Amino acid sequence: MLNAQWLTAFVTFAEHLNFTHAARALSLSQPALHVQMTKLADELGVPLYRIHRRQIELTDAGVKLLAFARDAQERSAQFVNQLHTGRSQPTVTLAAGTGAYLYLLGPAIRAFTRASSARLRLLQRDHNATLDAVRSGEAHLGVAVLSALPDDLEAELLRQVDQVLVMPARHRLARRRRVRLADLDGETLIVPPDGAPQRTMLNQALQSAGVTWRAAVEATGWQLVLHFVTLGAGLTIVNGSCHLPRGLVAHPLAELPRVSYYALSRGVELGDQAERLRRLLFQHVKES
Repeated sequence: MLNAQWLTAFVTFAEHLNFTHAARALSLSQPALHVQMTKLADELGVPLYRIHRRQIELTDAGVKLLAFARDAQERSAQFVNQLHTGRSQPTVTLAAGTGAYLYLLGPAIRAFTRASSARLRLLQRDHNATLDAVRSGEAHLGVAVLSALPDDLEAELLRQVDQVLVMPARHRLARRRRVRLADLDGETLIVPPDGAPQRTMLNQALQSAGVTWRAAVEATGWQLVLHFVTLGAGLTIVNGSCHLPRGLVAHPLAELPRVSYYALSRGVELGDQAERLRRLLFQHVKES
């Protein structure tokens, strides 16, 4: 049986990825923490972390152990609370991007808070951090846009949305019944920074269409991007689920792939309340 003290220490170590800071948080000496982590790895027979470019990072086995340890801590806390109060009040954690919370997940979250006594903890994370939160057990569920399905997580399609061109109502393209990528030739666009998945996709699509364009503003987050459109900085391309500020119009761009939102979990049995949230996500997000 794994030493419970070592598991507790490992969670803190994994959250800090720094022996000095983790030891301080645990009120241990750094050598003592190092000994515990070494014994834990020896007990399991696998390395739990490695040093990469002077930074500590968990191995795949370390991530799996972190999820296991967090599950154990959660079950212990619920058991103790049940003993002391006669009832259990679990916490359900969901990880997703800001845009998903603003434009897709609101009805499901509202329905969950009305139907459940569980505490709901929301983590605002980008695509990669959402995957990591679910893998490591930091979140019970995640919602993210995926172009390729991860091998180590369960991913269920929630909803697909068009990509749309957004512009002021007075813009020359606003009254068109149909807009194509070629119509953007010479336009000024508001886009994500270089290296972002959507920016890479847009660069490739516009280049293939022979479109010459200029990036006026590089910004992250649909709400911020749309704000700059209202200021007249340029046009933008966003997910069709976004709610547009007054004075803006949107046209679908059929030449761009639809965006697929997935519900993510680790494939382990969810608790009753986390499973309730999962069902509500499918009920409300598909209907929204």
